[in-house]
Amino acid sequence: MPKADATTHYAFRDVVDEDFTLLARWLAEPHIAEWWDAVDEELASIKASMTSVETRPMIVELDGAPLAYIQTYDPHLEEDHPYQDQPKGTIGLDISIGNSDLLGKGHGSAIIRQMAAELFAAGAKRIVIDPHPANTRAIRAYEKAGFRHVDTRTSIYGPAHFMVLDPPQETDVI
Repeated sequence: MPKADATTHYAFRDVVDEDFTLLARWLAEPHIAEWWDAVDEELASIKASMTSVETRPMIVELDGAPLAYIQTYDPHLEEDHPYQDQPKGTIGLDISIGNSDLLGKGHGSAIIRQMAAELFAAGAKRIVIDPHPANTRAIRAYEKAGFRHVDTRTSIYGPAHFMVLDPPQETDVI
């Protein structure tokens, strides 16, 4: 699969039951397993998310080929979520590139940029993402997508390098 560029366009589709074999394979990949919980736990969480109101699990495709898992969530719909200090309308993101051969080709930041544009167009007020502080590859990708570090927090998964992206500001054109 080629590197991402300005013309790369991704398709986002909801996870379906037939995706679980692929998701299990991806979750077992060392570059994902390092940051996610055990495969069975994550698959159960994704399965539960398929019918939840707060989380939307999706597969990212390029030219019909699956290449990443992404989920959006609303921290205000989840009881006691640690990011409820963010403005109403905030959407959280989690993403993992499935195949390690696709790492370092710009897909992560390109996917995030496209997803962010779609979320802002749909009315999101802010987007948050929270990689582990040691996950420098993810942090670099999110910075390239425009996210800025706010602080280090503790989430239910441990330490989080809390990052935000606000919608582009409209400027007056004269």
